[in-house]
Amino acid sequence: MIETFGLTKRYGPVLALDHLSMQVHPGEVTGFLGPNGAGKSTTMRLICGLDHPTEGTALVNGKPYAAHRDPLHQVGALLDAKAMHPGRTARAELMAIAQTQGLGAKRVDEVLEYTGLASVAKRRLGTFSLGMGQRLGIAAALLCDPLTLILDEPINGLDPEGVIWVRDLVKYEASQGKTVFLSSHLMSEMALVADRLVILGRGKLVAEKTMKELIADASDIATRVRCAQATELTAELAGPGVRIDSLAPGLFEVHGRSAEQVATIALDHRWLVTELTPMQVSLEDAYMKLTQSQAQYTGTAVPTPGAQR
Repeated sequence: MIETFGLTKRYGPVLALDHLSMQVHPGEVTGFLGPNGAGKSTTMRLICGLDHPTEGTALVNGKPYAAHRDPLHQVGALLDAKAMHPGRTARAELMAIAQTQGLGAKRVDEVLEYTGLASVAKRRLGTFSLGMGQRLGIAAALLCDPLTLILDEPINGLDPEGVIWVRDLVKYEASQGKTVFLSSHLMSEMALVADRLVILGRGKLVAEKTMKELIADASDIATRVRCAQATELTAELAGPGVRIDSLAPGLFEVHGRSAEQVATIALDHRWLVTELTPMQVSLEDAYMKLTQSQAQYTGTAVPTPGAQR
């Protein structure tokens, strides 16, 4: 479990993190989101003891990272895949870590195989591509079979197979009762793996909710309906606070009415409904709605295709 209490970090006049209190629970994948400069990387570094907070505390499994006698068995972290010696081979890099933890070559070979790097184990890291470096960083994080995984942008540079593998990996690790804390800017991937979300903006906590709660809170009540008696049904659904958008003959969206309400009215009149779909916003839409005023670095609007600059 990861807990922070009033975690604050200043770099001179810059307030990078502002009294962050949160919990990341075992047994689920927690996604960590926020615009560039929101404080995500700072938070992860503070949790892993790589920097000291100005105020507040970060605990992993009940203790500060540095207070654990076996920190690499407690936390496996991928924060910067490039932070490895370019002159070493992949196997030598992992062996250097393993030997500090009383682990042998067998475990090193296991994680090399597991992450798909067995065939390049003797190659020097200076020749590795970005994706290969990411795989090695994940291998190092998994080496001691830690109780907690902290992964900062783990799919950066990976090919489609690698992206799917990481997706399966984090879900599996959480299913084994481990704490998985994962950052990414790819909303489509986060939507597929995260059970819970922590969102930062300008160093402050913006939201800490389950995926379902976040999307439900950002969604209006709306239903897509296909009905042979669409004209009659829309007349029955109309009322204060209700908007109906016609999409095609017999197909419409009604805002302000739930799917249950539409079904009840249609059933009372014995009208045939062949589609009844509750409408929800995407994770990306919900995220943008929450953080639209939090981004520090924004470009100017891009012209639509064909428009003059």
